Amino acid sequence: MKRTIITTADGSKTIHLEAWNEQYHSKHGAIQEAYHVFVDHGLSAIKKNHISILEIGFGTGLNALITLLEANTRGLQIDYTGVEKYPIIATELDRLNYISELKAEEYNDHFKLMHNSSWEGETEITSYFRLCKRQKDFKEIKEVDLYDLIYFDAFGARVQPELWTEEIFQIMFNSLKKNGILVTYAAKGSVRRAMLAVGFQVERLPGPPGKREMLRATRIQS
Repeated sequence: MKRTIITTADGSKTIHLEAWNEQYHSKHGAIQEAYHVFVDHGLSAIKKNHISILEIGFGTGLNALITLLEANTRGLQIDYTGVEKYPIIATELDRLNYISELKAEEYNDHFKLMHNSSWEGETEITSYFRLCKRQKDFKEIKEVDLYDLIYFDAFGARVQPELWTEEIFQIMFNSLKKNGILVTYAAKGSVRRAMLAVGFQVERLPGPPGKREMLRATRIQS
């Protein structure tokens, strides 16, 4: 599948999959979407200082990078697990401009380490941010009661509906601690119904630029 680097509305870049007409991040602003969905309505909702995060779709590493920046600002300790079956390649990484757009040049080496670190092992990116990358299918996630927060950033249901099913959300539900939350840019009724069916409490929240709504799901059962 042909992949090209495109510039989104806020000046940050993302990867476009031409055959699917799908992007890794919103064409209305990659960085704006990442902050709105995953930081403003995800990370900010976790009221503790040591947070365990699972990202579904590590992709470009943008969500991990902004979480690292926020951890530094907020004094958080982050254990971050990113699951990605098809990692991006070095030539794609070199063309992404997140460091310059975020004015985070002092974190350039940390961002590279995120991508260059080994898969399956744990890497200390900083003293307050540990990363474990896992190259596997989302259906293979077996953890139970481990994560405080899930960034659900899979490709959209239009192109990969199998990633937005009750089966997948049951895995997500099981992997969260009690009162843990999952946030996603998606807001389709079928996605919300799948979340509700496995026991999540689901909120519709204002969406990022280009989207009216997004979803936040909470595991309220023990």
